[in-house]
Amino acid sequence: MLIHRRETRKKGPSMRPATIRTHALLTALLLLSSCRPMGEERSVTGTLVRLDLEERSLTVEDGMGVRWNFLVDKDAGIDLAALREGSKVRVTIARGTPPNMISAADRIRKGDRVEPVPY
Repeated sequence: MLIHRRETRKKGPSMRPATIRTHALLTALLLLSSCRPMGEERSVTGTLVRLDLEERSLTVEDGMGVRWNFLVDKDAGIDLAALREGSKVRVTIARGTPPNMISAADRIRKGDRVEPVPY
């Protein structure tokens, strides 16, 4: 008489807990290594496509065609009258701003810069 043994599998995760922890740690390190430091300044270089002196706002279109809107604080010390639409500029936000925190119209404050860039 031939008796067949039936193999039973344990229900639950197929990987050991140590393997899962190792994968989670490596994933977290990979994600953290791709993040920018919080204290690093950010710059956008492109063409000034819109300038509104009354609203103290400007729009810069970068080389990829993305438009960045900025509102300039009155105490920022930036002379908007010296800028011209169509000119190439670099806007530098001196404070650390993570990429996911840049809003539709980021504020330019004291310490930030808007400067012409030679072609």
